[in-house]
Amino acid sequence: MSILASVKKYFDWFTLALVIAVLLAVFLPATGDVYTAFNLTGKVVVAALFFLHGLKLSPSNLWAGLTNWRLHVVIVVASFILFPILGLALKPIIIFLAGNDLYQGVLFVCVLPSTVQSSIAFTSIAGGNVAAAVCAASFSSLLGVFVTPVLVNLLMRTTVGTSLSAAIWDLCVQLVFPFVLGQALRPFLANWVQRRKKLIGVTDRLSVIFIVYVSFSRGTTSGLWGSLSFQILVALLIGCALLLGLALLATSCGGRLLGFPLADRIVIVFCGSKKSLITGVPMANIIFPPELAGVIILPLMFFHQMQLVVCSLLAKRYAVTNVPETGY
Repeated sequence: MSILASVKKYFDWFTLALVIAVLLAVFLPATGDVYTAFNLTGKVVVAALFFLHGLKLSPSNLWAGLTNWRLHVVIVVASFILFPILGLALKPIIIFLAGNDLYQGVLFVCVLPSTVQSSIAFTSIAGGNVAAAVCAASFSSLLGVFVTPVLVNLLMRTTVGTSLSAAIWDLCVQLVFPFVLGQALRPFLANWVQRRKKLIGVTDRLSVIFIVYVSFSRGTTSGLWGSLSFQILVALLIGCALLLGLALLATSCGGRLLGFPLADRIVIVFCGSKKSLITGVPMANIIFPPELAGVIILPLMFFHQMQLVVCSLLAKRYAVTNVPETGY
């Protein structure tokens, strides 16, 4: 219970800061030379963020989980095949409720990789296979650099702001290369990383807050937010809730039907049903035109907070009952 409380408390400040960043971007957006400087700074911040992730991730933990290949295949299928199918199936409902622009954002959520930190944290709370969760979430995050732009190109042709090859190259420059450099330098900086794990965890969230402010500033200056009413935002919440509920139901039932032990079914639920805000925000800024990135990110922010609340409750129930859930 104390672990769950600390996780929920940790994310509270982040959620509040995201809201403040959005409000600042709406009422006090960065414009002109300030926006240009902030946009360049954001790219540097993203590269630094993934360099730190490379320093933080232990290669031994990563390789330890690779032997359970069936589990990783299921999670990859859930992240990059099941989710897009669900997104396409919900298209009529979400467009009816929230409009096509926000539906494109929901579809972008569907093609993103799994989140790393919270998937591992909730797997640990629920008593699941933590080593496998570390491997699965990390592999999904790296695979997403190449798979996500391909899926965007296939499913969202009308909103892509750059070519597929250019998008993948930019993602490699800002995400993969710094991560690989961090892994290469980890033997020399491992002790430094161990002493500053909490600082690094805070830093990655601060970088996302900064990028959200820059993206939403562009949306404000382009007049993008004028069409978003309170009713549309509520409708977006309903659409995200449908998507998350179906994903949790599918991963929970799928793990049971495929005969995985409970510890691995927990990994499938938490890694296969979650999407990464920390990876998704910089990806959106690279793949989409600046004037569209803000509205693309908005559903991801809604889905992110919703998955944290629901999965924290689900992890608590797993821990208490030690029985897999199928009712979500």
